[in-house]
Amino acid sequence: MQTENMKKKLWFADPQDHDYPAAKDYLELLYPVKIAEELVKQLQQQPTIEKKAKDILRASGLPLLPKDNIHVKQNIAKVKAGGKLSPVLLVRDTRLVVADGYHRLCSIYYLSEDLTIPCRLAGRD
Repeated sequence: MQTENMKKKLWFADPQDHDYPAAKDYLELLYPVKIAEELVKQLQQQPTIEKKAKDILRASGLPLLPKDNIHVKQNIAKVKAGGKLSPVLLVRDTRLVVADGYHRLCSIYYLSEDLTIPCRLAGRD
């Protein structure tokens, strides 16, 4: 079970400022610009919630990136060295869209698929 202290060691409380433009860039590949912008605004306003790594991965339908992927490796090393990761940005659509944080998600999955990940969730309701 993940303790509150462990969560504070692994994660920033809120997404970092550069996560939102990265999410917008990705979302513009899937949606018209206006919708991508609206989804990013929603993400900025949503509270941070927690979901298990294995559940996010399953709901997204994305494959688990290999442990030797350079970004996955860097994030695992960062956490092991005491660094923190930014919460993951998600969009609920037909499938869950990982708008920002796919490499962070895979990194944490390798540490334990049952670890909870702080995330922001916007929807296309």
